[in-house]
Amino acid sequence: MTAKIRFARLGCKHRPFYRIVVADSESRRDGKFIQVVGFYDPLAAKEDTKKMSLNYDRAKYWLSVGAQPSDPVRRILMQAGLIEPPPMVVMARKGGEGGSNDDQA
Repeated sequence: MTAKIRFARLGCKHRPFYRIVVADSESRRDGKFIQVVGFYDPLAAKEDTKKMSLNYDRAKYWLSVGAQPSDPVRRILMQAGLIEPPPMVVMARKGGEGGSNDDQA
């Protein structure tokens, strides 16, 4: 059994509200889950305290035992500081190493 940390949708039509749950990877999106770790309200104001809540201890525990977060939950866990962001890749310029146009005349 592999566990996933993902959203379970609640709320009415056109008014989504999500629980952040730990569930078996084969269970349905809104089906049986193991534990509720937090919630996320996408319609709340950005500075509202009711936009997101996360139980850090339980989320850290489930990550330590190998639970894989889904992509949207991964972004929330990165914002909370539980997961390291992926390394930034610096691309070189197309024309070579030179960064200025001083050598062209």
